[in-house]
Amino acid sequence: MALVCLAGLLTIGSATAQEVIGELGSPSATTTIPGQQLPAPDPKFGGVIKDDALQSTPWWAPRIVPPKEAPNILLIITDDAGFGVPSTFGGVIPTPTMDDIANEGLRYTRVFSTALCSPTRAALITGRNHHSAGFGVISEQSTGFPGYNSIIAEDKATIGRILLDNGYATSWFGKDHNTPAFAASQVGPFDQWPTGMGFEYFYGFVGGDANQWQPNLFRNTTQIYPFKGQEGSWNLVTAMADDAIDYISRIHQTQPDKPIFIKYAPGATHAPHHPTKEWVDKISAMHLFDDGYEKLRERIFENQKKLGIVPQDAKLTPWPKDLLKPWDELTPEAKKLFIRQVEVFAAYAAYSDYEIGRVIQAFEDLGRLDNTLVIYINGDNGTSAEGGPLGTPNEVAFFNGLNEIPVDVQMKFYDVWGTEQTYNHMAAGWSWAFDTPFDWFKQNASRLGGINQNMVVSWPARIKDKGGLREQFLHVIDVVPTLLEVTGINAPEMVDGIKQAPIEGTSFAYTFDAENAKTASRHKTQYFEMMGQWALYDEGWLLSTKVNRAPWQAFGPANPDPLNNQVFQLYDLSNDFNQATDIAAEHPEKVAEMREKFVAEAKKYQVFPLDASVAARIVAPRPNITAGRSEFVYTRPMVGLPQGDSPLLLNTSYSITADIEVPEGGAEGMILTSGGRFGGYGFYLVGGKPVFLWNMVDLERLKWEGPDALSPGRHTVEFDFVYDGLGSGTLAYNNFSGVGRPGIGTLKVDGKVVATKKMEKTLPMILQWDESFDIGSDTLTGVNDADYKPPFPLTAKFEKLTIKMDRPQLTPEDIAKLEDAQKAGADAK
Repeated sequence: MALVCLAGLLTIGSATAQEVIGELGSPSATTTIPGQQLPAPDPKFGGVIKDDALQSTPWWAPRIVPPKEAPNILLIITDDAGFGVPSTFGGVIPTPTMDDIANEGLRYTRVFSTALCSPTRAALITGRNHHSAGFGVISEQSTGFPGYNSIIAEDKATIGRILLDNGYATSWFGKDHNTPAFAASQVGPFDQWPTGMGFEYFYGFVGGDANQWQPNLFRNTTQIYPFKGQEGSWNLVTAMADDAIDYISRIHQTQPDKPIFIKYAPGATHAPHHPTKEWVDKISAMHLFDDGYEKLRERIFENQKKLGIVPQDAKLTPWPKDLLKPWDELTPEAKKLFIRQVEVFAAYAAYSDYEIGRVIQAFEDLGRLDNTLVIYINGDNGTSAEGGPLGTPNEVAFFNGLNEIPVDVQMKFYDVWGTEQTYNHMAAGWSWAFDTPFDWFKQNASRLGGINQNMVVSWPARIKDKGGLREQFLHVIDVVPTLLEVTGINAPEMVDGIKQAPIEGTSFAYTFDAENAKTASRHKTQYFEMMGQWALYDEGWLLSTKVNRAPWQAFGPANPDPLNNQVFQLYDLSNDFNQATDIAAEHPEKVAEMREKFVAEAKKYQVFPLDASVAARIVAPRPNITAGRSEFVYTRPMVGLPQGDSPLLLNTSYSITADIEVPEGGAEGMILTSGGRFGGYGFYLVGGKPVFLWNMVDLERLKWEGPDALSPGRHTVEFDFVYDGLGSGTLAYNNFSGVGRPGIGTLKVDGKVVATKKMEKTLPMILQWDESFDIGSDTLTGVNDADYKPPFPLTAKFEKLTIKMDRPQLTPEDIAKLEDAQKAGADAK
């Protein structure tokens, strides 16, 4: 088809189209668009309309396409992986896919994240700072301030939406941690789901992490269960690659010239670490970790110097002996456990890299890799230490304050570590080592171990400096402007009639050219803030607040004044690659100057009000569909309601009443459950007997059971719980005394008490988040494998289920005491 330039002929809005291919008005004509307004307004009809069709001339609006030669884009971001994880950057874990991309393209050593997952991802897809995009923290900790509400506002269209309206096929695979927890149910709204943010196709899970053996998996907005009947052999890491390969092939076979944009976000290496046995065996046979985490750190550091990605004169900071017990001081049993933990983590990383390689190979097999831009970012933050110093067989336990489960207890899970029987995480000593050459972890926004990632980029048609190294300062907000530049697509001024906020990142496309290998970074200044810890980068200088909380120390009182109540540290990164030498004492004027710059940046990007609380924000009030309700009535079975949109029975008194009809021959099955194998509750019939059970993060199960099977006919079964505590209202005063308190549970049948038991402790914060609130059956994992296997459908006739809650209310006297305690705590600091 001929290229026809039609300046002044085809008008879209107030601007003219740039290129039309084919005969204007024909069904095959295509056009690029200026892109300032999305969606592009329909052009004026260019045909002729008479009274009859034979005398009229039809005219079709040209199909919108990207500019000529716009590349396919594969944007990969892994999870919870520090600088020293991949072999590409000196790590011992084999990542040959990342190695190949680096050898064919470029390695980047100064790519910065936000220190936490969904904030980094919001910045990545919008090109705006994470507070600007509403993600100062993860959605599960969101609060009612613009920078923290976990809502990507309409004036910040994602890269998916921009590319979609400019003619790309757009898709998102894997982790979606940018849908608010209070909008994740089938009630919607779905505008904050991937499909509502410009990604035409979504295959993945919603939330921070997922059981990779039995995930809360969605295709677009419909939950799917492809693993049913394949438990133990099916794994999301492979299934996701399979689905992506199928997607790439379908788009190519249907329209070979349509460019593809994929955001590919595996759950690896976020806990739970769930690789296949094949990969665990491969890594175990390599004996990479037998010498312990300090030796691992030294080995990675040596490798990094050999690769030339760390200066030869760089020195490691001291091992934090007061925080993490040295390897030589561990018991033989602890060493055995810790090695098992890290081998499973390493297998997960290697497994994920292999499957990413299969997706890249799909472009190669179709002959499309030459014009495919691959951006492979290692980690959305540093390696996670949320397993605590000892690791954990169940990450849900950490989020309920159990962060140091004894080694002998954990050893009971040794043989099933990484299988569907665990929600596992490794000891934090390994995490410190995997952040080499830096220190500290995920969550620590003031230390490079939490924010300095690395990345490889290839684009055979454009990048010719194969194996090149790039050391310019980059941030994840720079990805969107880079993609717009290389595709030739403009950032829109209006989307759906809404004026767009400026993109805040800076394109790094200039680094693709060999002549710019040593060019100074165009990204000059960048703030960092996460849960009260903060930093400012300014042309090589880095002002940092001294770390005052390890990531697993999430349940204590928060710093009441995170702006000023800090110890400030200063580093010259141009001479101190890994933040090893604090020079704040020699440059007090620079400290003061940069503190003021941070305040200015914080005001500009919605960082205020600073909040140093962590766990307290998990149960903060949010505008979900249960807010303000104390009674819930269900008259039909229903499954799949996520935790963020279901009645929360923690830190409150409640009653659950079920009206059922038992058929002749008896009945069994699930009446109500929320959560699963790693934390939750269930109300069910087993052997005909009514049972209410609390699964206390897979370490203990408290059970109320009726003595007799229910006879045929109608019955009312009820579980009442009287909570003995002030409730979650104490958290507003930086006080945890009201949560996780005892209570008395009573099971009744037809009004008669059949079992009573005191719970000495209750779960204070959260159930298993990737499992849903189910009525009439149980999806995914069960709360008690000894009693039943899902789906365990209820064979009694379901009539009605009623939940009533009586949440504790603080009295004026309670509030006065809490305020006094809060003031005393602030004075003590």
